[in-house]
Amino acid sequence: MNKQTAHYHLPGLFEFYELYRMFLPLFREHREYFYDWCDIGSIYGAPPDCIWGGGRVSLEDHDAGEVLALLQEYGISARLTFSNSLLCEEHLSDRKCNELCALFADNATPENGVIVHSELLLQYLKSHYPQLYLISSTTKVLTDFEALKKEDREDFRYVVPDFRLNKAYEELNTLTESQKDKVEFLCNECCYFGCKDRKECYEAVSRRNLGEEPDFSCTSPGAEEGYRFSKAMKNPGFISAGDIQKIYLPMGFSNYKIEGRGLGSALVLEFLLYYMTKPEYQLQVREEIYLDNMLDLF
Repeated sequence: MNKQTAHYHLPGLFEFYELYRMFLPLFREHREYFYDWCDIGSIYGAPPDCIWGGGRVSLEDHDAGEVLALLQEYGISARLTFSNSLLCEEHLSDRKCNELCALFADNATPENGVIVHSELLLQYLKSHYPQLYLISSTTKVLTDFEALKKEDREDFRYVVPDFRLNKAYEELNTLTESQKDKVEFLCNECCYFGCKDRKECYEAVSRRNLGEEPDFSCTSPGAEEGYRFSKAMKNPGFISAGDIQKIYLPMGFSNYKIEGRGLGSALVLEFLLYYMTKPEYQLQVREEIYLDNMLDLF
């Protein structure tokens, strides 16, 4: 990968198929609309009713074969978000999740991946689907820098630390080049920076994906407002497009994850405009997307 290029890992592999069906041709055919220092490294997500799923409960779905065909057409890696932290041995035989892994493993040009939390699932995937590369999930809530360094294992191609390590510049600069290649920053998190319940929040999502009803409610300040990009921009852990170009790329970091599963395609489009599109062309991109009557943005 080009160290002078920001590789974005975008949300909504299944949820936002219609959005990407319109956006990807624009990105290829009108490259002048977009910053020349960025590209799309992958698109990630999981269909509803996947017990291996984690991070977010998926609500929208699209045919997996069509999803993979679209990404293969544009040479983009697909990632399954199988970051459930509470899996047991009996969950590993789940038919739907295994069929998705088999499909993604058999259609590996470019290579596809899986975002994982569970060590049990990690070992299972290594054994049964070695064609899939693995990403250490941000649901592990790696807020300690030494814990982040310990994730530098051969098992993982990428590691997504907690967003509260985003501005630990002094420590991040001590990483070797190969360690920097693995770090994938979560750029636009809106969660309260001082939250102490983030791991419990992710565990609650894991329980929901297993069909349980967890006893958890977020008590962070402003949680009732939901996600606001304007609020995320004020978060101490926020990484702006300018930060990527002027700070992180020169430091040797190339991979950036954009949050957005479950937020709606209109907001995800705003992320694509902000992080990838030159200001003078943002209106043209909006018009191309909005004028497609097949796309329900709201």
